[in-house]
Amino acid sequence: MNQAAANPGAQAAMDDLETRDPAQRERELLARLPQLLARASSAPGWQQHLQDVTPGDITSRAALAQLPVMRKSALKDLQAALPPFGGLNLTPLARLSRVFMSPGPIFDPEGRGEDWWRYARPFFALGLREGDLLQNCFSYHFTPAAFMVESGARRLGCPVIPAGSGQTEMQVQAIAALRPRAYAGTPSFLKIILEKALELGADISSLQKALVGAEALPPSLRKWLQEHGVPDVLQTYGSADVGNIAYETMSAGQVNPGMVLDEEILLEIVRPGTGDPVAEGEVGEVLVTAFNPDYPLLRFATGDLSAVLPGLSRCGRTNTRIKGWMGRADQATKVRAMFVHPSQVAEVVRRHPEVQRARLVISGEMANDVMTLVCEVADPQNAGLAPGIVASIRDVTKLRGEVQLVQAGSLPNDGKVIEDARRYE
Repeated sequence: MNQAAANPGAQAAMDDLETRDPAQRERELLARLPQLLARASSAPGWQQHLQDVTPGDITSRAALAQLPVMRKSALKDLQAALPPFGGLNLTPLARLSRVFMSPGPIFDPEGRGEDWWRYARPFFALGLREGDLLQNCFSYHFTPAAFMVESGARRLGCPVIPAGSGQTEMQVQAIAALRPRAYAGTPSFLKIILEKALELGADISSLQKALVGAEALPPSLRKWLQEHGVPDVLQTYGSADVGNIAYETMSAGQVNPGMVLDEEILLEIVRPGTGDPVAEGEVGEVLVTAFNPDYPLLRFATGDLSAVLPGLSRCGRTNTRIKGWMGRADQATKVRAMFVHPSQVAEVVRRHPEVQRARLVISGEMANDVMTLVCEVADPQNAGLAPGIVASIRDVTKLRGEVQLVQAGSLPNDGKVIEDARRYE
């Protein structure tokens, strides 16, 4: 059944994929996994990463969760060993459209398919339609953001002003003369443009919509942009490796809670430093499996924190919603000249099934660190449990640590596995 049919206030969807029954979407995505794995395994990087994996066995989320995680932080070394893309690409370099470079360096490919980065959906949700002019203020220098935007606009039939970033006065002049309907870029640069227009007394009232990304959009900034002439401001969540992951939507001019997943993404939220899925609603690290024919990504750890929101969006789209970007999952912290990683905390927890969740709190002052593992357990009065955990901390981290047992549910739901609470003054 089309789930949007029962919602008379639902926003128009770009296609029927967006309003599929959630159970149907889940079945169809999982049914595509074996073929994706089989194709990926023909690439040398994935072949090495997926040793002893039988593609035909991966037909459920439980089976998927047994596969090793591919971490963004590992790409630099992988690409150095198997240039230029770590042996993860199925389409050879000569048949790609563009190659981008991010700090590291990390190299990202772009294939030749239509809307390769999948940005038409967020633009459609913003209300862009064929013929609407877009001022693209993402950078065209080395990174893919501007080209992500262009590919989505092209699919919808929207012409683009390739403005890039900087040259604020020229940005205002272009808007005043060409009258674009929409802006794409960072929210902070849109604020700078609006301020410059006020300073110059320029009429840029044609600009009614903005798709923003690449940095946080606090509610105060969204409100400021709306109050200064841009009523429809939606943000996207994506990366140079994956493209569009999720995006905000509107209903009756109001922004709906959360971000709706793209239709080509299979999402997992896992405990930081592990590949273990968390309970729905719990904050954890975003893992994506992207069904990209040129550059497939399997259990790709973005390094970002988020959580799944229950229920469906008011806009009528039926895909899973996430809360959006909630911080970084890489919480590695140096203690007494040694790094402690979330994966080490996970290993300590794994050794003690009584521990349901844990957070390593680093307190004290620099050079006089106190390391305490706060553990959620069913019985905090179990005095015999702590000594074994203390021994595991020493064995795994090579550092001394204390243990505090607390009631289940005591730790905040914020995705933190390591909390640096030291005083630096």
